[in-house]
Amino acid sequence: MSPSKKLFFLSLSFVAGILLQSIIKIPQVFIWGFLFVSILLTFASLIARPNLSFLGFCLLFATLGILRMQISEFNIQNDRLSKFNGKGAVVLTGVISDEPDVRDTYQMINVKVAGSTILVTTDKYPEYKYLDNIKITGKLETPSVTEDFNYKDYLLKDHIYSVMGFPKIEIISAKHQYDIFSYMYEKIIFLKQGLRRSIQDNFLPPQSSILQGTLLGDNGAMSKDLKNRLNITGLRHFIAISGLHIVIIISIVMAFLIAMGMWRSQAFYITVVFICIYIILTGVSAAALRAGIMGGTYLLAQKLGRQAFSFRIIVLAAAVMLLVNPLLLLYDVGFQLSFLAVLGLIYSEPLIRTFLKVLLKKFLGVNIKEQQESSLMMVSVTLAAQVFTLPIMVFNFGIISWASPIANILILPIFYYLILFGFLSSLVGILWGAMGWILSIPCYFLLLYFMWVINFFSQPWMAKPITNVSWVWLLLSYLVLGVATWFLNKRYSSKFL
Repeated sequence: MSPSKKLFFLSLSFVAGILLQSIIKIPQVFIWGFLFVSILLTFASLIARPNLSFLGFCLLFATLGILRMQISEFNIQNDRLSKFNGKGAVVLTGVISDEPDVRDTYQMINVKVAGSTILVTTDKYPEYKYLDNIKITGKLETPSVTEDFNYKDYLLKDHIYSVMGFPKIEIISAKHQYDIFSYMYEKIIFLKQGLRRSIQDNFLPPQSSILQGTLLGDNGAMSKDLKNRLNITGLRHFIAISGLHIVIIISIVMAFLIAMGMWRSQAFYITVVFICIYIILTGVSAAALRAGIMGGTYLLAQKLGRQAFSFRIIVLAAAVMLLVNPLLLLYDVGFQLSFLAVLGLIYSEPLIRTFLKVLLKKFLGVNIKEQQESSLMMVSVTLAAQVFTLPIMVFNFGIISWASPIANILILPIFYYLILFGFLSSLVGILWGAMGWILSIPCYFLLLYFMWVINFFSQPWMAKPITNVSWVWLLLSYLVLGVATWFLNKRYSSKFL
C-alpha cells in the first residue's frame, strides 16, 4: 500500500470517529477497549499478519477522532458563561473580537469574555469597533431552537453558546494593546469598510446588497424578500463566501487565464495568489478560510490530475479542518457544501463536460475545439456542483429549485466580470470617487442582468418546498449518487476522458 493511500485511510478513520461520536455518544469504557484492541492489532503484526498493524492504526485514528469530539463536547458542557444562561442579569467585561455585523435596524457583536464568546444584539447606533473594550449588563440566554431553524446548532460551530439581546453597553476604552496579527486584521477591516462605503456610494439597493454579498460576503444589508428569491432561484451561493463560491471563482479564473493563452501551471499559481488576496479582502473570516482551504485543495487536485490521489488530498484537508474544529462536520452546512462541491468537480465535472461535447456533436453537429473548452467548462462546473450539493441543500433548506441549473448557467458567464468590475470600481472609488463611478457603469449593467435573472426565475412555481426530510433519504441519495458516479467513471473514463 502506497504512503498516500495509507494517509488517506488514516484521515478517513479520524473523520469516521468524529462522525460516530457526533451521532452516538461513546462511553469511556469503549474508548479504552478501542485503544486496547488497536494496540493488540499493532503488536499482533509482529507475530502473525503485517496487515493487522495498519488496521490497528486505523482503529487508533478513529479512537482519536472520538476523543477529539468528546473534548469539544466537554468544552461546551463546561463553558463558564453558559452556566449563567437564563439566570438573570449579569455584568460582564470583554473585548469585541470581530467586526460588528451591522443590519438595517440593529447590529450583532461578538464579545470575548474570559475565553468565551457571546453574541450580543444591540441597536444600530452607537457604532462599535473591533477590539473595543466594553462592559455589558443584561441577561444571558441559550440560542433558540424552533421548528424552522436551530439557532443553537448554527452558533455551536463558532463556539458561541450564549446570546444577549439589547443589553446596556458601556465603552471602557477604545484604545487597546494588540499584537501584529490583530493590527493587520484591523487594517483589513478598515479596507473592507472602505470597499463597503464605495459600493454604497455607487449603487443603490438591491444592487448594492448583491455586490456586497458577492465581493465581501456581507448579507446583513440584504432584504428578506431578496434572500427568498435567491433561495428559489438557487443563486444564494453566489452571495456568500462558501466553498462552492470559491470553487466557482477558481474555475472561472482558471478558464479565463487558460483562454488568454497561459499554461495550466502558470494559471494555477496566479489563481492561488488571487484566492489568497480575495480571502484577505473578505476579512479572513472562518468561513472564508474554510472555503479557501477547500478551493485550494481543488486547485491542487486539478494540478495533480489524478482522481484517486486528488480525493485523498481532499479527505486529508477535511481531517485537518476537523482536527481544529470537529463541530464543522455536522453543524456547518458551508463545510459540507465545500467538501461535496469539490468532490463533484473532481469526479463528475470531466464526465459531464465530455457528455455535453458528445451531445453537441450528435444533435447539433458542433465540434468543441480546445480553445472553446473553457466556455463549456463553465456549464459543466455548474452542473457538477449542483448535482453533488443538491441532496444536502434539500435536507438543510427544504426546497428544490427547478430553475436553479438554468439560472446558474445564465449567471456564471458574467460572474467573473461582475467580480472584476466590482473590485475595480470599489477599490478605485476609495481613492478617486469619480473614476470609481465610471468603472462602476459596466458593473451596474451586470447587476441589472443579475436582478433580471433573479426576478424571472423566482416565481413560486419554480421551486417546491419539502418538509421533514429524513437523514435516511440523505444517506440513500449520496449512496446512489456515489455508486452512479463510480460506475460512469469506470465505464466511460477510459473511453472519453
